[in-house]
Amino acid sequence: MDPSSIATKVSTIFSLPEVVIRITELINSGDASNHELEKAISSDPALTAKLLKFANSSYFGYSGKVATINKAIAIIGHKELRNLVIATSVTSTFKGIPAELVDMDAFWSHSITCGVTARLLTSNVNSRERFFIAGLLHGVGRLVMFSQFPKESAEVLKHFAKGDDAVLQAERKIFGFTHAQLGAELLRLWKLPVNIWKIVENQFDSNKNQEYQYDTSTLSAAIGIANFMQPCINAIPSASGKIPESTLRTWDFLGLSVDIIESVMTVAKLQVTEVYNAIR
Repeated sequence: MDPSSIATKVSTIFSLPEVVIRITELINSGDASNHELEKAISSDPALTAKLLKFANSSYFGYSGKVATINKAIAIIGHKELRNLVIATSVTSTFKGIPAELVDMDAFWSHSITCGVTARLLTSNVNSRERFFIAGLLHGVGRLVMFSQFPKESAEVLKHFAKGDDAVLQAERKIFGFTHAQLGAELLRLWKLPVNIWKIVENQFDSNKNQEYQYDTSTLSAAIGIANFMQPCINAIPSASGKIPESTLRTWDFLGLSVDIIESVMTVAKLQVTEVYNAIR
């Protein structure tokens, strides 16, 4: 088994809706008009409703009422719109995941928490939505494993109580790769930007790629905070209850004090509920 062949196989099972692909192509072309985007979005009433919910949430902090998709596009911007269109669609993409392995509501709540936290942690305003998407999608490889290899995944989860490192070692032993590598391959096939799938791929080793070290550390730090706030899979929690050393190192690398982390958690909790309601 290798992550590339598995991702290629499941990309037909776990594929983004046509409207999402169309909007992504329009935005990636670089010359899409707001009218073209509005027309594409409006063809999907459910997507329209979700985006308007998003635009009116505290997540964006816009004080006025956003009543039309055209205004939402003007406020959000094209690149952020592409990311949010993917975000509002992806949670309904993964179906048929064994309930004994994962509670999907808890999984997406945790993933949204990662996304919101990563967005809050980044110092680059222009990268906020990219970090939200990376956080939201950082664990999709695990869903692919659960779906395609339920027995093997159950074996991996037996190591969950021993901590993150034990789980990763079990994945490498059983599959030959981690869920991060598998998830990154799927995101690459979905044609997400390299600066999203690369940091998902390296989320457990922020030093692996110097070009993305800061970005990967930000994602890893956000995952660590979200893990501290809530678990995401049906397994016995870590017996030690301690924060992993790798998480502490990323917090230290980014200069995150206890006060900063507590502040981020406070704001994240307020935003997660709104974003969850918009997406789910």
